[in-house]
Amino acid sequence: MTKGVFRRMEKRVPRALTIAGSDSGGGAGIQADLKTFAALGVYGMSAITSITAQNTVEVRAVFDLPPEMIREQIRAVLEDIGVDAVKIGMLHTEPIITTVAEELGKHQFPIVVDPVMIAKSGAHLLAKDAMDALKNKIVPLATLLTPNRYEAEALSEIKIENLEDAKRAAERIAELGAEAVLVKGGHIPNQDESVDVLFIDGGFKTYSAEFIRTTSDHGTGCTFSSAIAAELAKGKPIEQAVGTAKQFITKAIKFGFRLGRGRGPTNAMAWLQNRAEKYEVVENLHRAIELLESSVYAFRLVPEVQMNLAMALPHAADPSEVAAIPGRIVRVGDWVKASSCPRFGTSRHLASTILTVMGVDPRFRAAMNIRYSPLAIEVCQGLGLKISFYDRRDEPEDVKKMEGGTIPWGTRIAIEKVGAVPDAIYHLGDWGKEPMISVLGRSAIDVVEKALKIAENLG
Repeated sequence: MTKGVFRRMEKRVPRALTIAGSDSGGGAGIQADLKTFAALGVYGMSAITSITAQNTVEVRAVFDLPPEMIREQIRAVLEDIGVDAVKIGMLHTEPIITTVAEELGKHQFPIVVDPVMIAKSGAHLLAKDAMDALKNKIVPLATLLTPNRYEAEALSEIKIENLEDAKRAAERIAELGAEAVLVKGGHIPNQDESVDVLFIDGGFKTYSAEFIRTTSDHGTGCTFSSAIAAELAKGKPIEQAVGTAKQFITKAIKFGFRLGRGRGPTNAMAWLQNRAEKYEVVENLHRAIELLESSVYAFRLVPEVQMNLAMALPHAADPSEVAAIPGRIVRVGDWVKASSCPRFGTSRHLASTILTVMGVDPRFRAAMNIRYSPLAIEVCQGLGLKISFYDRRDEPEDVKKMEGGTIPWGTRIAIEKVGAVPDAIYHLGDWGKEPMISVLGRSAIDVVEKALKIAENLG
């Protein structure tokens, strides 16, 4: 078989090109785009349009590359490597816009246009006299246009105050020639959710996620639009690409970096880090269970409702990203036995505890429930473990009415009492609720080692 045949049989990696400005702070522009492409398994390439000197506080200077240099970057990539999707970001001037439009107009591939106009710091990234060129030359090339509230207002000339305004604006912008328009909802006021509105094929589709109040949101638009482009490069339809990108950017914002004195950057790698850590979390749980099952003391820890052991991914945001033991860990004579192998999304109670704890200190990612007794508390104190508690009788009525509200409330109360995440939190139960101790740690093994020290001293 010839070398050429081998090459044809290789699985080709999806390829995406970003045409945008460079951010010296690494939070936005091509830097954010290339990180996002890599995190989503897409080979990224770039054609730099402008070089900016910026950080988390300000854009100090902008230097536009000559249009012919931008043209040659695009041609070099297209003629040799090829492209499955393009993301367009900062196009500062009319000559740059014209050049990019001329080159891309010769080809047929999905194009995601993020109409960058103003930086988070307030600096103008689109020259005032370039708006008409953007509307007339770039927007008609767009497979998808992704303006935020202010960009959508400028393009549509509609004031956006709510979801209905966003829909009207999206429909108006589509009249400029874009195949689809996604008006992002992060800047729309007075909302508990971030709701993005997609106008496509004459209809609307909305994408909702938690509205995250943070100062680590620099590069949000760049990261979101490049995530969409990455999914389109894989051949995904627009609606599906936007859905995946919405999940991606929500996690990137939630676990953004606290860097600099201003708006810190989003974390484009949070998505990838979670996926990469899945094996490590399950393996850690397996090893921790082996320690439990081989201990002659572990049976002393088992409460009436049995035990469970859980560990979260480093950027866990919901119970589906916390692994535990389906069916729990049960007592069999004077030994304990895990009912099943670890699996994600199987322990609502422990997941709730861990997620609450991680909101205070993300290093603590694991927990196990054990039997409460006054002696167990004395043993914890004797071992030098930091312990805290909460009283379920003090639970506010509004929390009691909230499904699953007790554990987060109690965990926060216990942490506040000692000013940090303790090694163990206990409560004395309530009507129909068994008293319990939750042992906390940085990994499942860490938790089990603490628990077995307690068990050894309970005899």
